[in-house]
Amino acid sequence: MSILVTGGTGFIGSHTSLLLLEKGFNLYIIDSEINSSKNVLKKISSILKFSDEDFSEKINFFKGDLRNISFIEKVFKSAITKNEPIQAVFHFAGLKSVYESNKYPFKYWENNFVGTLNLLKTMEFNSCRTLIFSSSATIYKSVKKEKIKESNLIGPINTYGETKSTIEKLLHAAFKSQPNKWKIANLRYFNPIGAHFSGQIGEEPKGVPNNIFPIILKVAKKEQKILKIFGNDWDTEDGTCVRDYIHIMDLAEGHISAFEFLTKSNPKIISLNLGTGQGHSVLGLINTFKKVNEVNIPYEYTSRREGDNEFVVADNSLAVSVLGWQPKYSIEDMCKDGWKWAKTRK
Repeated sequence: MSILVTGGTGFIGSHTSLLLLEKGFNLYIIDSEINSSKNVLKKISSILKFSDEDFSEKINFFKGDLRNISFIEKVFKSAITKNEPIQAVFHFAGLKSVYESNKYPFKYWENNFVGTLNLLKTMEFNSCRTLIFSSSATIYKSVKKEKIKESNLIGPINTYGETKSTIEKLLHAAFKSQPNKWKIANLRYFNPIGAHFSGQIGEEPKGVPNNIFPIILKVAKKEQKILKIFGNDWDTEDGTCVRDYIHIMDLAEGHISAFEFLTKSNPKIISLNLGTGQGHSVLGLINTFKKVNEVNIPYEYTSRREGDNEFVVADNSLAVSVLGWQPKYSIEDMCKDGWKWAKTRK
């Protein structure tokens, strides 16, 4: 069976691609390489001990942009030509900086929404109607110290979250148009961190990182002098924001579980939180990293960042019950595996 993975060389896409390859699927991977590199595919091949023949047979990489619909059509046609038509899509591609999205809203709407619209139109044309969508917990309206359920109000406070919530509306419209054909899972992520246990692949953003964990790694490696914490006056135990950090491999397993669930089910659309259900403050994450890895992380407090929420923790009970999926790794595991990965990088 052939699967298309958009954004397949990025952080979440690459770890999920590894698991899909482990399960024997042929992958068609699209990535613009704006924030990643196809070099990660060689590392995945090394982890799986693929021969050159296995690699060329199982991994088909296409550099391109979802804003170009003719490019997407070319990828689908390529799979048909090889007599292995694409039957499902894992959609990770998109821009993801909360701060940047507020500064450059047109850029985010064009990349995230228009790109997804083009993808759906191409899927429809090629009778491919199984989709695992990379959504986000940023779509939820802010809550005070309560775990977020899928039934919580949708009310994003930044452009990035707006693009994700609008794409979910588009997916619901697609499903309603043909409810006997579409199988869709909206997977709402919380905060994926860590790296693959091998230390060979992890989060490797180009340019200035937007997420906290890559910055922690840069400071730990002395590539950056200090870590800035955005606010210490939040209404939390230590004054810093609380987040639900999830190991990247637990998140990747959640995608596989969602795909397997849809494969066995009648057509449906589901929305699920993928998080651990445990909250850790930003300061708590830093202190855990320092303790587990015995490294120093100098930090300083600065003003709050526009678009941030105080407390974002998942109620993951629906995903656990529906998928039979359960996050296995602790915050200590996340810190340990992330540092193992960082130390292998030059």
